[in-house]
Amino acid sequence: MEYFRYGSKVLIRLDPGEEIIACMTSICEKEDIRLGIVSGIGAVDKATVGLFNPATKKYFSATLEKYFEITCLTGNISQMNGEVYLHLHATLADIEHKAFGGHLNAATVSATAEIWIDLVEGSADRQLSEKVGLNLLKF
Repeated sequence: MEYFRYGSKVLIRLDPGEEIIACMTSICEKEDIRLGIVSGIGAVDKATVGLFNPATKKYFSATLEKYFEITCLTGNISQMNGEVYLHLHATLADIEHKAFGGHLNAATVSATAEIWIDLVEGSADRQLSEKVGLNLLKF
C-alpha cells in the first residue's frame, strides 16, 4: 500500500493481497481523516457485499470469489464512537460483464486498486437508529 496526500485529497494505491477496508481504515487513522468522500476503481479476487433488508433490519451478505473489476467504489468516511466508520458500496464486473454489488464489507485486491479520498473539513458521527436499524449520520 502506498498513498500520498495532495492538500485536501488522498490518493491510495493498493497492491495484490491487500484488503481494501483494512488499508483504508489504517490510512484514515494515520491521517486523522474524520470526514470524506471515497471513489475508486481496481481489481479484486474476493469480495463480501451485502444488502440491507429494512423489513427485518438485517444485512444479507455474500462472499464472491473470482476475478472482478471494480467498476465503481463509492462512499463516505465518518466516525462512530471515536472510530473510523467507512460506508462503502461497490459494483464488481466479472469476465462475462455481469455486475454484482452492494455494501462493501471486505475485498482483497488481485492486481491493484486506485482510491481517492476527498477530505471534508469537520466531522460527522453515526448513531444506531432503532427505527431504521442502521448507523445513521448524526450531525
